[in-house]
Amino acid sequence: MKRHIACLTFDHDNTALFIARGMDTPTALSRGDFGVVAIPRILALLERYNIRATFFTPGHTIETYPGCVRQVVDAGHEIAHHGWTHRVPSTLGRDREEEELIRGNEAIEKLTGSRARGYRSPSWDLGPDSVELLLEHGFEYDSSMMGDDYNCYFVHQGGSYPLEEPGDPGEATSLVEMPVSWTLDDYPHFEYMRSPTGLQQGLMNASAVLQNWVDDFTYVTRIQDFGILTYTFHPHVIGRGHRMMALERLITSLLEQGAEFMAMEDALAAWRQHDAAQ
Repeated sequence: MKRHIACLTFDHDNTALFIARGMDTPTALSRGDFGVVAIPRILALLERYNIRATFFTPGHTIETYPGCVRQVVDAGHEIAHHGWTHRVPSTLGRDREEEELIRGNEAIEKLTGSRARGYRSPSWDLGPDSVELLLEHGFEYDSSMMGDDYNCYFVHQGGSYPLEEPGDPGEATSLVEMPVSWTLDDYPHFEYMRSPTGLQQGLMNASAVLQNWVDDFTYVTRIQDFGILTYTFHPHVIGRGHRMMALERLITSLLEQGAEFMAMEDALAAWRQHDAAQ
């Protein structure tokens, strides 16, 4: 039986992303505040097509915008972990990274009644202790790495890659990776940024980006019978009018190709069932 799953995921950052980059002027913060405007549009679109999605939500967003996040929970979508701040784990050190995990999970549990099953690293840059910490704190899946496109895989830890010697990937763990790609993320395509780290042009034509997104799904239907493709959006980015139009066209195009839309935790269950049958 052929099954091709599409996961629509939203990094519900709002102002957390800008603050973490030192961008705390009123105009910079207002860009994050647009997420409050975008969330009802996104939820209405998902409801129209009966799609359950995953919202990777920093604790900062939960505590700063409780009404906004409550709308997502009330609509039945999965809330997954995305730090408490939006600081990059690889820059924090073990203790501060663990504090982010604990504080973020406390906010999620207070909101939903349970801890998150999934994690996505802010800026998709895990640190040397991240896998061990995720396992210690009971996470079932991560969605921060790019070692595949259509297939989940078990994350390794303890590897070593010295410059002038063969690399060692380490040992496989029970943590499942649900891979991502910058090409399937709205942020680098659309968001214009002037930050302390440099200039990001963004502002791409939405129709051209849409074609890439559709073609990546078409390809998996051609090369394998089972696959999961994960798209990453940000409410304050995808929520603009012409991008919302592109998002709806993505949904209808994939439905025409037989896509099953699932939240990440449901796609993980489908993958485990498929993997056990092999």
